[in-house]
Amino acid sequence: MATLPDSVKPWFDAPEFAMIATLLPDGGPHLSVVWVARDGDELLVSTVKGRRKHLNIERDPRVSLLVYPKDNPYSYVEVRGTATMTEEGGRDLIDRLCHEYTGADRYTYDDGTDNVRVVVRITPDKVVTLQR
Repeated sequence: MATLPDSVKPWFDAPEFAMIATLLPDGGPHLSVVWVARDGDELLVSTVKGRRKHLNIERDPRVSLLVYPKDNPYSYVEVRGTATMTEEGGRDLIDRLCHEYTGADRYTYDDGTDNVRVVVRITPDKVVTLQR
């Protein structure tokens, strides 16, 4: 497991948007903009069971996640790693991220649906940074 440099940890502790890349069934890349949180050196992303990210990770757990801070867009951190998923804590994570990114206490976009939220936990294998 690779570790996150201390200099980029604040980027994951602040509401900075991230892009996650997963692999489509044909091997091509699939990118999504996501909210991200940090748990030590691991990264947490929320998705819904059955959506493209979930299906891609279920089939191939290799992912890459990129953050570049809005106040310094020529700096970035890319985390390449392996993702695992669990339903446990899925609702709590999306509500926590919603509060951090929007100030709202609850994520209501998919309330009233049968969507099942999952936590995507990314364990870094390689970390690449550029800081200017």
